[in-house]
Amino acid sequence: MKKTVQPRKQRKRAVKHVLRKGLGVHLSKELKKKYKIRSIGLRLGDDVKIVRGEFKGKTGKVESVNLAKKRVFVEGIQTQKVSGAKVKVGIHPSNLIVTSIEMKDKFRKAKIERNLKGDIKKKETNKGEVK
Repeated sequence: MKKTVQPRKQRKRAVKHVLRKGLGVHLSKELKKKYKIRSIGLRLGDDVKIVRGEFKGKTGKVESVNLAKKRVFVEGIQTQKVSGAKVKVGIHPSNLIVTSIEMKDKFRKAKIERNLKGDIKKKETNKGEVK
C-alpha cells in the first residue's frame, strides 16, 4: 500500500520563497496613495505599527522575521518571564501596518518604481478616451 502525506505535513515542507508570500503586510493610507500599492513584503528595517493584540498602538522597526512560524519581531516589543528575563514577542504579519519602507533593497525599489510607471501609462491611455 502506498503512503500518502497528510496536508498538515505538506505545509511545513514549504520552501523559503513560498513562505515569503505569507509575510505580506498592508501599507498605511499615506503610503498606499504614494506608491499605488496595497501591501508589500516585510524586510528588516521597515517601520511598522501594531494594530491588534496586547501591544496595539506601539511602533518600531522590524528586527527579525521567522519564516517558518510566520512571526515578525519588532524593536522594543518584549514581555517578561517569571524568572525576570525579557523575551522578544513574535507578532503575526496580519496584525501590522507598514508606516515607512526601507528603500535600500534595489529589487524592492525597482518593483515600486515599475508599479508607479505602469500607473502613469494607464492614466495617459485613459486621457484620450471620450466619456
